[in-house]
Amino acid sequence: MTRLCTAGKVEIGTGRPLAVIAGPCVLESRELGIEIGMRMRDACAAAGLSYVFKASFDKANRSSIRSARGPGLERGLGWIASIRDELGVPATTDIHEADQAEPAARVVDLIQIPAFLCRQTDLLVAAGTSARTHGRGVNVKKGQFMSPGEMGGAVRKLAEAGCSNTMLTERGTFFGYGRLVNDFLGLGDLMELAAEGGPPPVCFDCTHSTQLPGAGEQTGGRPDRAPLLARAAVAAGVHALFIETHPSPRTALSDSSTMLTLDAAEQVIRQAAAIRSALEARR
Repeated sequence: MTRLCTAGKVEIGTGRPLAVIAGPCVLESRELGIEIGMRMRDACAAAGLSYVFKASFDKANRSSIRSARGPGLERGLGWIASIRDELGVPATTDIHEADQAEPAARVVDLIQIPAFLCRQTDLLVAAGTSARTHGRGVNVKKGQFMSPGEMGGAVRKLAEAGCSNTMLTERGTFFGYGRLVNDFLGLGDLMELAAEGGPPPVCFDCTHSTQLPGAGEQTGGRPDRAPLLARAAVAAGVHALFIETHPSPRTALSDSSTMLTLDAAEQVIRQAAAIRSALEARR
């Protein structure tokens, strides 16, 4: 039986509504965060799904040193806190360094560990310790270089730091050069990961899964395939979807090649809700 992960009042796991984690990649302004979050919150409410706002205060793992980084820790967390309060929803953000865990845990309900950093012990321990202290959760994205079973190490590190309120996110696996693939056999294995207290719930990142890494100074992507992947993942039984979205993806400061328009993200939410409803009707 999958254990639950809580983010504020949202419970993610078996027997709970499908959760949607959605927002921009990097925070460009408080106002844009409000605009995107409001659209996603209302779309999820209309579909009967749970919603968690997502945005990054810093993007430290860009392809180029010239890429946009975001507003920074203090200003960015201030914006996220304001957006969270105005929308009345839980929020999540990613951290890249251990000393960011504590200030992030004071603001967000779910601390996100980036895929490339999912093995970093100091980062995981800091996130787990801060999450335990403030009653938060930790979402670890599976590294593109990791097998599903290897993610048990991240779960154990968090547990040893006192945090069992965890979730894992699938976002594709490297396949040669310039390509990510989604292994749905592996997705099933991730959802059945052996862990004390039961496997953590699993989120599926349908936008980052369409990345084409190494395409130049900016990562390429196939966002047209994100809806297909989202439908397949919900049908496979994932507990949450992760979507990056923007009113004008082409002008977005980060991940412009993979983000969905707001209209497209709303359609994914509606389709996901219909598939989840059909699955529940068959149980």
